[in-house]
Amino acid sequence: MSMIKERLLENGEFIEETLEKLLEKERLGSGKMAEAMAYATLDGGKRIRAFLTIEFARLFGACVEDCAYYAAAIEMVHAYSLVHDDLPCMDNDDIRRGKPSCHKAFGEDVALLAGDALLTYAFEICASAPLSAEKNALAVKTLAQCAGAMGMCGGQEIDLLTNCPDYESLKILHYKKTGGLIAAASLLGYIASPLEYSEEIADMIREYALSIGLAFQIIDDLLDVRSTTEELGKPVGSDEKNGKKTVLSYMTEDEADRIAESLSVNASGIFCEMENSGIICSLPEFLLKRTK
Repeated sequence: MSMIKERLLENGEFIEETLEKLLEKERLGSGKMAEAMAYATLDGGKRIRAFLTIEFARLFGACVEDCAYYAAAIEMVHAYSLVHDDLPCMDNDDIRRGKPSCHKAFGEDVALLAGDALLTYAFEICASAPLSAEKNALAVKTLAQCAGAMGMCGGQEIDLLTNCPDYESLKILHYKKTGGLIAAASLLGYIASPLEYSEEIADMIREYALSIGLAFQIIDDLLDVRSTTEELGKPVGSDEKNGKKTVLSYMTEDEADRIAESLSVNASGIFCEMENSGIICSLPEFLLKRTK
């Protein structure tokens, strides 16, 4: 686990430096919207999605510089989704990552624009990566599919407009809303590698991503009842406040723990026979044991 922590720190510092350069005033101007884009993106939590992009790139033979723009694009899409998630018309949360959420700091109008701008800028950055035009086109397409109507946004619609009647429907929500972007992050790392793209490998990556994505969300639901706002850096109990179903609507905490563990074990075994897969194989257990 110490290796994971060291690599998280190393990758986190690298992607933070990359994002700082990409969000400079020279690129985006000096208006409030640009300031809000940087506010929402920088100093940004665990960077698990960028971590996955970098580590899957490494697993398949790329270096970190090859996938830097893809990892940055993933973090921008994630930041936009959180800005919009926190708006009063969505989850109506006032705190994000231990500080006022974007609309509390800049107003709803600027926050909405900042989220829109981050999303569109992510595709510009993804298309500008120092890789072949074919790889960048595939990366843009993959990110759009995973973040769009059949992925993250589709999951958000389910979250907003339906009250999942059973655990199976909740799983679909999480596969799309959380798993979608985790899948994108992992696939973009693979695309950045020198290997020819294979649907067989891509399917293995999707299985890994969806498993850790669902486990991640189950742990989120558990932490929401086991932790505090101060520990998590975001409000606890917001799902209950908003009348949303969580995994604990359908099972006990012990049952949820067991499912999360099973998902993590499954993910850990997918690439275990590949050389240099230690980080990828260890990450699911690390996420399973997280406390924030």
